[in-house]
Amino acid sequence: MTVLDAFDLDGETAIVTGGNRGIGRAIANALAEAGASVVVANRDAASGEEAAEEISDSTGADAFAVECDVTDEDAVEAMVEATVERFGGVDVLVNNAGIVVHEAIETMSLEEWSAVLTTNLTGAFLCSRAAGREMMENGGGVVLNVSSMSAFIANYPQRQVAYNASKAGLEGFKNQLASEWAEHGIRVNNLAPGYVATDNADQGAQVAENAVETWEGEMLMDEMASPEMLGPTAVYLASDASAYMTGETIVLDGGYTVR
Repeated sequence: MTVLDAFDLDGETAIVTGGNRGIGRAIANALAEAGASVVVANRDAASGEEAAEEISDSTGADAFAVECDVTDEDAVEAMVEATVERFGGVDVLVNNAGIVVHEAIETMSLEEWSAVLTTNLTGAFLCSRAAGREMMENGGGVVLNVSSMSAFIANYPQRQVAYNASKAGLEGFKNQLASEWAEHGIRVNNLAPGYVATDNADQGAQVAENAVETWEGEMLMDEMASPEMLGPTAVYLASDASAYMTGETIVLDGGYTVR
């Protein structure tokens, strides 16, 4: 096997939650380019189908969409069942679906707090549980959680305590799950981006004055990443190139947390 062969995902099946746009879309496209069949799982059926069609057209990979709310236990189980029916199994799960609420804790409602934790953390639990059962039956697999540098730092000038708590939770989730599932041949790792030019970043920039200038002032790279910049690292974590890595987090933040 050559070095490049280790990154080959030909014959693998990958589910990407929130794969219709932003980071999820870029990761889904990258996995497809590496040879994987891709399931785009998201709440909006129309945008998911559009994304799957475009991924298939641009990469030649087999991609299809499944409408799925990751906070709905039955919908998650149905999504995995549809994947198995179409491709015969699940090799890679990318827990990417997530939301952020920009609100100070003293004025944040319980509903806002719960929505973020349920989507970002409970969603990862439900998807991992359903996909993990299939991986166990087929001899292993990979779970990749899209976390955030926000798991390790305080963000400013925006207020987003629920988001940071959810991403910190994904770190503990990853550590324990990697330990429990190692015996089943399932690797669990996190990819923790910094600021990426997505709708979530745009939302944060609108609620805090001079937010973009503040963020970019802390980056060694002087600009936010594009979603596509995360694709190669996701392929690494999903493939045999990272076969000896589990329970780890790769922070891809343009040097934001260095100083």
